[in-house]
This record gives sequence, structure tokens and C-alpha cells, in this order.
Amino acid sequence: MKGFVIYPERCNGCLTCTLACAAAHSSSGDIIGAMLEKVQSRIKIIAVDGFPVPVKCGHCEEPACVDACMSGAMRKDPATGIVSNEGNEQSCVGCWMCIMACPYGVISQGREVPRTAVKCDGCKGRKGGPACVEACHNGALVLEDLEKAGESRQISQYMKIPAKTG
Repeated sequence: MKGFVIYPERCNGCLTCTLACAAAHSSSGDIIGAMLEKVQSRIKIIAVDGFPVPVKCGHCEEPACVDACMSGAMRKDPATGIVSNEGNEQSCVGCWMCIMACPYGVISQGREVPRTAVKCDGCKGRKGGPACVEACHNGALVLEDLEKAGESRQISQYMKIPAKTG
């Protein structure tokens, strides 16, 4: 099964992934439109010991956000493994339990649709795969077969960093 793998040592903090993510989730599909629409990126670049590290949803095997979601809006797609509230946004009551439960701090309060949680949806349905992966020219974000990538390269290994950084 393919999954997101982060190679933080390759990240230079250029933010291209965040721009690509915002553009992919805008109604226009481009960066200018995303800026005008004020679309939120679903990936963050944080500093760890002074170095940029991309942080995004790891689509956990047993997602705490899904367990915490009292309305059932947050779900894990059994076919793809993607954890998302996509298609269930109207069910989200804005309790933010998913935000509090996420060990990686990658779920945000929605700006476009108030009282809705926003997180990586893997660019589900996007031709070409996830926009952040496509935009990362340094290879810091990749889609790889997780078994071949090895346990040490799985995203969860790199996301065990403080979620709340200044």
C-alpha cells in the first residue's frame, strides 16, 4: 500500500507544498485564486531545532480524530486509508474534538466553511495525486510503498515531534 513518506532532511522550507495544497483546494485551482479565496493549506512547515519540517496528516492506522469525532463526520476510507471529513462536512458540529485528539496537530478550524475541521484529504480524486507531493522538487514529500520504504521512513516516525510549536 502506498502512503505519504516525509524526508525532512530534504526540505528547504520553500513552502511550495503549502501553496500547491491551497491551490488544489481552491475553486479556481490556481495559486492566485487560492490567495483571493483565502484557502487553507492542509500541510504545514514547522521548525524543529531550527530546521524546516513538513507536517501533514499521517492517515493513522487507528486515527484518534475519528474516535473523537462525536458527530461521525471524520471517517477513514477503508479502501484508500485516507482519513477525512470530505463529503461529511455538513455533519461536523465544530466541537474540535478531532483537533484536540490529533497527536500531530494537523487538523485546523475551517475558515472557508465555518465550524468545519480542515485536514489533508490526500487530494482525493485529483489527477496526478497529492498536490504537495507533485510540487516538492526536493523529494521531501513522496508517495511510496510503505513496506518497501521501510519502517524507519514511514511518516509516523517523523511526526513524533512537538505539534505545538511557536
